[in-house]
Amino acid sequence: MEAKFLERDLEVKSNRMEWFEGVKDGIPLALGYIAVAFTFGIAAFQAGLSVFQSSVISATNFTSAGQFAGVTLIVSTATLFEVALTQFIINARYFLMSAALSQKIDPKTPFWQRIIMGFGISDEVFAVSLARKGKLNPFYTYGLMTITISSWVFGTFLGAISGNILPDQVIRALSLALYAMLISIIIPPAKRNKILMSVIMISMLSSFIFDMLPVLSTTSSGLKIIILTVLISGLAALFFPVKEDTNE
Repeated sequence: MEAKFLERDLEVKSNRMEWFEGVKDGIPLALGYIAVAFTFGIAAFQAGLSVFQSSVISATNFTSAGQFAGVTLIVSTATLFEVALTQFIINARYFLMSAALSQKIDPKTPFWQRIIMGFGISDEVFAVSLARKGKLNPFYTYGLMTITISSWVFGTFLGAISGNILPDQVIRALSLALYAMLISIIIPPAKRNKILMSVIMISMLSSFIFDMLPVLSTTSSGLKIIILTVLISGLAALFFPVKEDTNE
């Protein structure tokens, strides 16, 4: 009996250390999340959402691309089906990330722990967790989630609060940060990949055509996002599949 208590105590201490390691490794991510979430808070305020509503969205979704798209759909009064389907398409990549991480954890990991880990997966949390050497302790990912989700909600709160305080001219200027963020994300990889650059240009042109042509311009924003995302990404995957690296 005493041996079992000792083993349990060692396990608790190990989990606590893993959690602290996750928090420490997540600090750089948290700093970046605050900046991006601040922009989302501004966008949510401009969409007519309250500080509480904006913060709840960030606390329950934790997906930057999905949340920005969701705010756009809310402004355009899209249907609930369009919002749900758009979120499913945008966030489908998390299925693959969760499946990949499931190979790094102990097969005996309880289902409820897997569910918690799945909720907290973002692109950055996935990358840091995957880079962790050896088997992945769920509590390490919990530590990452603690610091990153907290910073994401805090940044959103600050952005939404600022929207209620700052002058309209400043709000409009800060809202441009979203476009600057998107450009900073897509330009570096596009400069190294001509195919990616072509896909980006086709996406921009297609979106412009949807807005200008009489028939297509009546399409709702939600449906437009769904059509363009599935069509362009599907064609790109068909004609320009990513080759697997055969080098070990």
